[in-house]
Amino acid sequence: MHFSRLSLASLAASQVAAVTLWAASYGGAGLGDGGVTSLKLDKTGTGGYTLKQTSFLNGSTSCGAQSSWLTKDAWNNVIYCVDEAWGAANGSITSFHSSPSGSLTLFDKQISLGSPVSTVVYNGGAALAAAHYDTSAVTTWEILPSGGLKAMQVFRYKLTAPGTNPTRQDVPHEHEVILDPTGCFIVVPDLGADLLRIFAINKKTSMLSESSTFAVAPGSGPRHGTFLKTADATYLFVLSELSNTIASYSVAYTATGLSLTQVFISGAYGVGVEIPTGAGAAEAILSPDNKYLLTSERHVASFQIPNFDPKNSTTLPSDALIVWTIDHATGKLSNAQRAPAGGMNPRQFSVNAKGDLAAVGLQDDGRVVILERKKDGSFGDILASVMIAGSPTSVIWDE
Repeated sequence: MHFSRLSLASLAASQVAAVTLWAASYGGAGLGDGGVTSLKLDKTGTGGYTLKQTSFLNGSTSCGAQSSWLTKDAWNNVIYCVDEAWGAANGSITSFHSSPSGSLTLFDKQISLGSPVSTVVYNGGAALAAAHYDTSAVTTWEILPSGGLKAMQVFRYKLTAPGTNPTRQDVPHEHEVILDPTGCFIVVPDLGADLLRIFAINKKTSMLSESSTFAVAPGSGPRHGTFLKTADATYLFVLSELSNTIASYSVAYTATGLSLTQVFISGAYGVGVEIPTGAGAAEAILSPDNKYLLTSERHVASFQIPNFDPKNSTTLPSDALIVWTIDHATGKLSNAQRAPAGGMNPRQFSVNAKGDLAAVGLQDDGRVVILERKKDGSFGDILASVMIAGSPTSVIWDE
C-alpha cells in the first residue's frame, strides 16, 4: 500500500469531472459537531485527486446530532438524512434539495421513532422505508410531490427472552432496509432477533405487509446485505456483525413471498481466515458490474498505512475492506482481496457508478477517503482524503 499519482494508463481509465459527495457524521461529547458535509472530488493538473469540503450543515440545526445514514432519491432528486438520536424515544428524517454546487437546503423534517439507521426509497419513488435499531421497528413514509414525507406505517417488535448474545440481543434491532431486484419486497436484517424480516410491497398503495421471516444461526446478528440478480438466478448476501460471517442465499419467488436457501457461509475475513478478536462486520455492497461483493470489517488494526501528513513518518492503523468474487452460477463467494480501508471503523462505504472509485467514511478517524478500484476488482491506492466534522457514518455519491 502506498500513496502515488496514477499512472497514465490508470488515468485514462479513471477520467472524471468534478463530482459531489455527501457525508453524514455523528456528533456529541468528544465527537465534535455532527451533521452533513458536502464534498467535491476533482482532478488536479498533475493527474491526482483533491477532496475538499464545500459546505457543512451542523446537525443541531439540520439533520440531527447523530446523523447516521444518507439516501439519494433518484426519482425526486432529494437527499434524505436520518438522525439516530441515541437513547431518545424519537429521531427524525430530514429532506434536502441539492444545488449544482452540492450544497444542501433543508425543506422538510419529520419526527420519527428513535434510532433510525437506514432508509430505502421504493415503489418507483412513491415511498420510503426506515429501519430503527433501538426502538425495534420498521416505519414507512409516503413521499409527497414536494419530496417531503408523510408517515404511513409502524411495525414494532419484541423478544420473549434475550438472544444468544444477551448484551447485543436484548431486544430486536432492525438494522437495514433492503429492496429486492423486482421492487416487490423489502428485507430487514434484525440483529437482535437473528431474523430476516420479509415485507411485500403493495404497488398501488406503497403499503408493506409482513410476508415471512427467515431465521439465521443463533447469535449471528445479521446487520447488512444486498441482492444480486443474474440472468438465471437471484441471490441475497447477508453480513452478520456478531458472528462475523457472510452468507449467500438463493432466492425463489413463490405465491406467498420469498423463499431463501443458504448456499454458502464463511467467516467475514475470508474463507479459512481466522476472525480477529473484537472484529465487527459492517457494510456489504455490490460492485457496479455485479462481479464482486464488497464488505467492511471494523475495530481491528489489520494494516498499518502511511501517514496522511507527508512530513510525519508515523504509520496509522487501518481496518479492512474485503473483496469477494461471486460465482454467478452458484452464489458462492471466494477470496479476492483484503485491503486497507484507509483508517479505522469503516462503518459505511460506497462505490461510484463507473466502479473505479470508492468513498469510505472512517468513523474513528473523522476522515473520508477515496480509494482507487482497479479493473480486476481490487482496491488500490488512497487517491484523496479530507477530515470532516464529527465521526463519519455514511458517504454517498451524487450520481
